[in-house]
Order: sequence, then structure tokens, then C-alpha cells
Amino acid sequence: MTVPPEMTVPISPLDMDNEQKLEKWSSMDTITDYLGVSRETVLQWISNRNMPAHKVGRLWKFKISEVDKWIRSGGAAENLSTEEAKDRE
Repeated sequence: MTVPPEMTVPISPLDMDNEQKLEKWSSMDTITDYLGVSRETVLQWISNRNMPAHKVGRLWKFKISEVDKWIRSGGAAENLSTEEAKDRE
């Protein structure tokens, strides 16, 4: 029985083509530089506006694609209330 290529699972990242590569986790420093905002702003967005972030031990980690999607949906908009931000998820 032959398995179609779309149903196969790569064994390691080296076996994946460019479209299937896993996105690396980004640090707080990387995200603040990428967005041009302070650490305090990012922490407030995580706490008050549901910015996509994941705590790994004591460190915050981010997927840039998730942060981009959150920003494009208006998550970082200044006039957006906390309730509106939650509704946009």
C-alpha cells in the first residue's frame, strides 16, 4: 500500500521542505525589537489584551506569526478595550 505524500509525517526537521518547517520561538528581546515597543508594553499587552505568548519557565516566548496575526486583528490598537480584545480571538 502506498501512502500519499500529503499523509506522511517528516521524521526530523531536516526532512521537511520550506513550507513545513516549524517556526522557532522568539524571545522577549526579539519581540520588543521586532515591534519597536518596550518590555513593559509587551507585558501589559499579554496581561490586558491577550497578546499570544507562552511562558516557558520564567521566560516569555512568542511565535512571530501569532503576534503578527494578533496585531493585524487589532489586538494592539490603543482604542481597543480589554473586552473587545478578548472578543477578537
